[in-house]
Amino acid sequence: MSNQKEKQTILIVDDISDNIDVLSSVLRSQYKVKAALNGERALKISTGDSQPDMILLDIMMPEMDGYEVCRRLKENPATAKIPVIFVTAKNQEADEKRGLGLGAVDYITKPISPPLVLARVHTHLALYDQSRVLEQKVRERTLELQQTRQEIIRRLGRAAEFKDNETGLHVIRMSHYTRLIAEAVECGDEWSNLVYNAAPMHDIGKIGIPDKILLKPGKLDDEEWKLMYQHPEFGATIIGEHNSDLLKMSREIALAHHEKWDGSGYPYGLKGEEIVLAARIVAIADVFDALTTERPYKKAWEVDDAVKLINENAGSHFDPGMVPLFNKVLPEILAIKQQYEEPAGS
Repeated sequence: MSNQKEKQTILIVDDISDNIDVLSSVLRSQYKVKAALNGERALKISTGDSQPDMILLDIMMPEMDGYEVCRRLKENPATAKIPVIFVTAKNQEADEKRGLGLGAVDYITKPISPPLVLARVHTHLALYDQSRVLEQKVRERTLELQQTRQEIIRRLGRAAEFKDNETGLHVIRMSHYTRLIAEAVECGDEWSNLVYNAAPMHDIGKIGIPDKILLKPGKLDDEEWKLMYQHPEFGATIIGEHNSDLLKMSREIALAHHEKWDGSGYPYGLKGEEIVLAARIVAIADVFDALTTERPYKKAWEVDDAVKLINENAGSHFDPGMVPLFNKVLPEILAIKQQYEEPAGS
């Protein structure tokens, strides 16, 4: 039974059962064979849980011919890569050209030659196996590169936080807060994950601010604020301009997370939807964590007071459409806050 499971599966599609029997007798000693007497059945089998490794497809069938079956297989991402070999009595060059043009890998004419069928099937299955192995390696390598890039961004974000927060836990907490709000926006998992992974870079520009300003226990004077207001632009310069969606969003967030809905923010005084959505979300997450965490210049606020301030500033500081989403996910935000709480005495 285990050997049968290890065999690759060939789906034979033909409206004449005798033709299926002939091909099956050639193939069944080496492969697991499935059969379909019409195109609809073939498509159903091909999109099922146990996809065939190859399809041998007749052309001349009633209702849906082989050309149409092949076209539908190739336009469906779930079945597009399954190799299709036409096995047919149509032996004109134009017929072969049409079949190959639809995405078939080969074309065998009837009556079949068993050695030829076995040789062609073996060759194309081997090529398909190589293709799948290569694709898997590419996927693994791509995932590895994405994870490495994301980890570098997180580490750079923490590097900025170490200038005014020795634990670096702020960047972890606010990134999770950002993710929760972004998920509530319902723009899709890909987008919310992008926001989550870009958020740690929001304050990378603080690297360009002297410690005497960042760590000052009292209020900043006008000249010190003038320099502090430049850290979003410093951040955008540090990140630079790239084709990567992740780095693009990181730059947008770094540049705009201190902008305010009413236009009173910095560095450019952007207003409303002029501010990118990701930065509007980060602004809420960043302020909430800053308020509820002790800093050199202040004590930590109570959660209720911080939530009240954010709600009172909906439409002025914060996007009035995002604040209700913040309220909606507040229980999960508080769970994250507790999970990544600052160590005692930090």
